[in-house]
Amino acid sequence: MNKESSNILVSEPDKSAASRKEDHIDLAFKSATQCSEKDNRFYYEPIHSGHLNKNLDLKSTIANKTLNYPIWVSSMTGGTEKAALINTNLAKVCGLYGLGMGLGSCRQLLYENKRIHEFDMRPLMPHAPFFINLGIAQVEQLILKNELAKITDLINSLSADGLIVHINPLQEFLQPEGDIIEFAPIDTIITLLDKLTCPIMVKEVGQGFGPKSLNSLLELPLEAIELAGYGGTNFSKLELLRSEPIKMAAFEKVLAQGHSCTEMLTWINDFYDTEPELIKCKKIIFSGGIKDFLDGYYFTKKSKLPSIYAQASGLLKYALDFESLCKYVELQIEGLTMAH
Repeated sequence: MNKESSNILVSEPDKSAASRKEDHIDLAFKSATQCSEKDNRFYYEPIHSGHLNKNLDLKSTIANKTLNYPIWVSSMTGGTEKAALINTNLAKVCGLYGLGMGLGSCRQLLYENKRIHEFDMRPLMPHAPFFINLGIAQVEQLILKNELAKITDLINSLSADGLIVHINPLQEFLQPEGDIIEFAPIDTIITLLDKLTCPIMVKEVGQGFGPKSLNSLLELPLEAIELAGYGGTNFSKLELLRSEPIKMAAFEKVLAQGHSCTEMLTWINDFYDTEPELIKCKKIIFSGGIKDFLDGYYFTKKSKLPSIYAQASGLLKYALDFESLCKYVELQIEGLTMAH
């Protein structure tokens, strides 16, 4: 070997080359893809950038508090020992990675506080956005009874940043123990905004919002609208599954009503294009059918309004084991960075 050719030798041998090549041979057939599997939402352009710095700034804000990543832990559960463990692990993850979180329904805390420890997550996430959650039926009743101060007291007792109101008329109708909603939820939300000074979000519970509902909400000074679109966890279906088979058979077709995040994204962007001056809502939270970081990346990039995305079932799958939950969140963050 001459002197010139010796200069091209690498300083360290590739010690993993042999095993890597063996893997390539063994997995070649298994790694074949089908065109039907292709994700048509993106163009894959491999020549125009290198790998971005993993310290890419993906920060966002909710209620004037910083999210390190545009990921929200969507409201799930509360009021049982198992739910307490789930919420504890989720809150610890939010504190560790700088994510935001909404509690499951806090309804029972309006009337007694013996289980308040199962909702008191602020010590685990002292700097992250943290919201309590009540149903529109409960808010309606508090307004009628002139007891809205109970909401403020609950927010203060949990050191929360604000209130999420879940809009769930179909769920309440199908729930065996469901409440009657007497007034149009939009009127209740307007009254709530007039009476309370805390940040307020509005969310659906699996059916999403039609265009008229979305436009009306966008015109209000809400901290955020969480879409909870069709295609994810559906609480109306959950209630039917709790019912007797004859009721499930009678009402099953009703569950097909709703709107996906893709539909709602189109309506939100159309409203922004035509009447941007009417929009007062600060942020959109894409949830419902958001399975992973690619879904989240897609919707937040396509949205013309400031947005983040939420997950529920994906996190719930690992929420009973903190180590697994951390690993899942780390991979979602890594994937989101890769997507950018």
